[in-house]
Amino acid sequence: MVPWESWFRYLTPMAPSSTTLILDGPMGTELLSRGVPTPTPGWSAFALEAAPGVVSAIHADYASAGARVHTANTFRTKSRTYPKRWEALARQAVALARAAVPSGHRVAGSLAPLEDCYRPDLSPADPRPEHRALAHVLADAGCDLLLCETFPHVGEGLVAVEEAVATGVETWAGFTAGPDADLLTPDEVAAACVAAVERGAAAVFVNCVPARATLAYVDAIAQAVGDAVPFGAYANAGHADEGMGWVSAPQAPARYATFAQTWVDAGATLLGACCGTGPRVIAELARRF
Repeated sequence: MVPWESWFRYLTPMAPSSTTLILDGPMGTELLSRGVPTPTPGWSAFALEAAPGVVSAIHADYASAGARVHTANTFRTKSRTYPKRWEALARQAVALARAAVPSGHRVAGSLAPLEDCYRPDLSPADPRPEHRALAHVLADAGCDLLLCETFPHVGEGLVAVEEAVATGVETWAGFTAGPDADLLTPDEVAAACVAAVERGAAAVFVNCVPARATLAYVDAIAQAVGDAVPFGAYANAGHADEGMGWVSAPQAPARYATFAQTWVDAGATLLGACCGTGPRVIAELARRF
């Protein structure tokens, strides 16, 4: 576990002018852009066996772009997805990330919804055992932090936070309102973030909401948590015609970073990107912030 004091090499979460910490971008849509399929149910985890070299290259490209926190490809390494080999895949994902990025960068283990991150109605009645199992494997694999991300079901997200915090590894918590920003309101996300902090989360964020819709969520989180913990966002590119990702649109990085500036102005100190973006967007965030 990295002690809290080490944060201050990177960030002081007290004011909008504070130094930002740049996170990486998506794995799943970046695999697709490089010609690697992501079939269900494994989705991005399929590449751990089919194209581990591409997974490594994506991590390395985000590091070169300026990211300093790298999320291992464990979003779908769950026992319900890979009953016999989920643990081996999770450990492999952490090892690939660690080997691909420079010493001193932080590797995060991802804990995500057990079912669909856009279908809160599918959240299982008792998600605790599976989240506990993955959290302990990721902690044992040497993750620097555990990233509970993309939860549209607040209850399941808080269970994941509790199990991650119980490992003793620094834990971050993030919630999503989905691709149309209609699964959770800004106030609901903010309340979820407060509850996550109460359970021990060291940072909170909104993620995988369209960049154009993210500011309302960041504002609500800022009002709710103040300077208690760092907070931020990593948004998706929105619809393809918005020109912020999905294809190699020359204007995509600048458009995304312009939205990110509003999050920074609201107090965000954690910045990354989600579905439909890529290393060019992260490079622009690193250049600006």
